[in-house]
Amino acid sequence: MSSGGVIDVDGRAISVTNLDKVLYPATGTRKFEVIDYYTRVAESMLPHLRDRIVTRKRWPSGVDAAPFFEKNLPAGSPDWLDRHTVGHSQRAIVYPVVNSRAALVWMAQMAALELHVPQWRIPDDGPEKANRIIFDLDPGPDVPLTQCAQVALLIRDVLADAGLTCWPVTSGGKGIHVYARIDPPVTPRSARTVAHELADGLAAAHPESITASMTKSVRDSRVFLDWSQNSGSKTTLAPYSLRGRERPWVAAPRTWAELADAGLRQLTFDEVLERVDTDGDLLAGLDGGLVVGEVDGGAVVGAVDAGAPAPVVNLGEYRRKRNPGKTPEPGVAPDPVVDEADAEEADADAPRPGPVFVIQEHRARRLHYDFRLEHDGVLVSWAVPKNLPDDPTQNRLAIRTEDHPLDYATFAGDIPRGEYGGGHVEIWDTGTFTVEKWRDDEIIVVLRGERVQGRYVLIRTGGDRRGGNRAEGDKNWLVHLMADEPRPLLPDSLRDPRPMLATDEGIEHLDDTWAFEGKWDGYRLIVRYVDGRLRLTSRSGIDMTADFPELTEIADDLGMLDVVLDGEVVALDSSGRTNFTLLSSRRNTDEPYQLKLFLFDLLALGGKSLLTTPWEARRSLLEELGPLFRRSRHVEIPPLLPGPGAAAVAASRDRGYEGVVAKRRSSTYQQGRRAKTWLKHKNWSDIEVVVGGWRPGRGSRANTIGSLLVGLPETTGLRYVGRVGTGFTDAALKSLAAELKPLKISRSPFLDEIDAPVASSATWVLPKIVGEVQFLDWTSTGHLRHPSWRGIRRDKLPGDL
Repeated sequence: MSSGGVIDVDGRAISVTNLDKVLYPATGTRKFEVIDYYTRVAESMLPHLRDRIVTRKRWPSGVDAAPFFEKNLPAGSPDWLDRHTVGHSQRAIVYPVVNSRAALVWMAQMAALELHVPQWRIPDDGPEKANRIIFDLDPGPDVPLTQCAQVALLIRDVLADAGLTCWPVTSGGKGIHVYARIDPPVTPRSARTVAHELADGLAAAHPESITASMTKSVRDSRVFLDWSQNSGSKTTLAPYSLRGRERPWVAAPRTWAELADAGLRQLTFDEVLERVDTDGDLLAGLDGGLVVGEVDGGAVVGAVDAGAPAPVVNLGEYRRKRNPGKTPEPGVAPDPVVDEADAEEADADAPRPGPVFVIQEHRARRLHYDFRLEHDGVLVSWAVPKNLPDDPTQNRLAIRTEDHPLDYATFAGDIPRGEYGGGHVEIWDTGTFTVEKWRDDEIIVVLRGERVQGRYVLIRTGGDRRGGNRAEGDKNWLVHLMADEPRPLLPDSLRDPRPMLATDEGIEHLDDTWAFEGKWDGYRLIVRYVDGRLRLTSRSGIDMTADFPELTEIADDLGMLDVVLDGEVVALDSSGRTNFTLLSSRRNTDEPYQLKLFLFDLLALGGKSLLTTPWEARRSLLEELGPLFRRSRHVEIPPLLPGPGAAAVAASRDRGYEGVVAKRRSSTYQQGRRAKTWLKHKNWSDIEVVVGGWRPGRGSRANTIGSLLVGLPETTGLRYVGRVGTGFTDAALKSLAAELKPLKISRSPFLDEIDAPVASSATWVLPKIVGEVQFLDWTSTGHLRHPSWRGIRRDKLPGDL
């Protein structure tokens, strides 16, 4: 075999080099064999690469050497290679697109053993749309591939119950990929939502063997069902791609019968070639099986069938509540048999402008209004006691009732007394509408009637967010008019809001006229979502939106509902407790954590200020918004602690909380002020300090920071309160050293005269960095006793202390 030359691949001349290079030393597999594999497998592999950007993982020195990821197409790439530019936050990246056998061979020549692609294809215009969904089954430590296969079979069975089909691929690594096709394509966010919900459902049903949590510490003995591979920014090893592992294993399509085999194992490239020669592409059917229908980000799941009949209409509850022959309402008796040809002819003669809505004035025991929307062959119905709002600052209660037959849209008359809904019914308004979003807990429609026009949102408010009994609560919804004109301006005081602060005072004596919340160990944030723009600010007004990109999903949850919220962002450690050290060093730690935004107050809703509304009413409205965040992994409304005060303190200690915040139930929101209608109790002491210098360490810390010299700002300077030498991780010390280096100054910034032994080895710095320290108490000299570093307060400036 020659070590190089030029080969012709479908009319493209490709220079090849180092063909004798051993890329897999354990098996002696050489570069020319890799090129040969990709040449022969191209017919089966290319459909799964076509029109997708490709990220490569290259091993030019073989799999025993370090690889590197490559996104940008390198200089000197052939002109005939397809490419696509994607704008990222910092730069634009030109990715290759592998649409031909020649492109695949060129990748092999570059020792790009692994080819990773997203689930979306490059669009002709508009946003990217995913045309397939993937579940990445990642077994935990010591979990065999056969257990992973059992989970894959569970996924198959769950989807089969819904009339869906999926295909398995052993990943060439530790686990299994399960694919299904999305038709028509949807945004990656919608695909991820479907995958997340299915993963959570399987994990809840099989908690001993499956987890859908990203936290590594919970994966022992379980299979991690990774739904995140469907995100628009994520890529997955393409089917038929090699792996850069000890042996030339492949992401190999399999049959379901193979997954039930106790001898299941990963396959090498030569085995895959034999299978392709015999069976062709086992993924050739990956063009049906899952439909994710989407309207403005909403997703629903159903079977693929181009000629599927209309949805089955179930009016059982409607008919059970009514007596045939006693009520004139339509559709009470079972539907008569209709000749299909006559029905088709009648339908052809009656074109319809769109789905209909109706509002019926219903004078039953109490006057109310029934609001009905045509959807899936029925009228989805709500009882609205005060009718739909005509003011964007209003929210009205809507109570979900049973689905009604379509004929009910024209019903007016008297329902006999004693019958269900007995009373007089009149049509108050009717017309057509368009759907902008239809989800189980949020619906947005544009109504076009004679008396009612505009964009309305219905939001389900009831139910237990943690999966409890929600049957009754699910009936309660809010209906809100969304202004198409410029939205109501918030008061000036809420354009740059500041949080209300609590007074440090004992709470054990408080009674049930107070409510009790956990005191969290994180960054206080005001969440302002107005006119479709999200802004997160600290208690001192620092914009922290870019610091927490995970929280941008709040905008998708809120849709077009303007709100100003008060909360705290925290990091939960593996025990589920808030950990400020993890939060402040999250970019420099390998420890597992979960980022959460705990919401506990509502300052404005729909352009209307709630600052003068009592806390109890604000809390009730906040909890009604809770279902909007049900899909979010990062947002939660924590439950209240039990009262009275002494019980709340005890509960907070049992749960490992930082403390308790007590709020008088009648209290208004006094933003930017510390008031005695809010009181706080801490279970331990902490303090915010300013770093004024540092001393070198000894032993293992001889070349870095041994302790920080810290103080408290006063009018004339910085008062020294001692040294902090514990509580640091190696990553935190490294990061601190880098931040302090450019702040070095020649003189002490402290007002006090520092002891000579300390000062002689100190490096002084500009007092710009605020940190948080936990401590036992104060010494007689005014220094911190047993202080421990907790992290930098990036949400605060020295002047805030």
